[in-house]
Amino acid sequence: MKEFISTMEGLPKIAKIILALPALDIVWNIYRICRSADKKNWLGVILGILMIFPGSFIVWVLDLFTTITQDKVLWID
Repeated sequence: MKEFISTMEGLPKIAKIILALPALDIVWNIYRICRSADKKNWLGVILGILMIFPGSFIVWVLDLFTTITQDKVLWID
């Protein structure tokens, strides 16, 4: 799991932007779940699971904006 987290954080900015597009934003939700599970933040895991289906249609805008401006995806950890 730590390898997946470090791989996602080490991606080039253009790859992060592509993964933040609406159909591919599920990858960032899986990243959030793994990141929260790694830090043993169970609230984050539950929210990440809930965001996979309904949340990805809304959160992709936030992911795209923060990826472009800050080169990271926001999460509660």
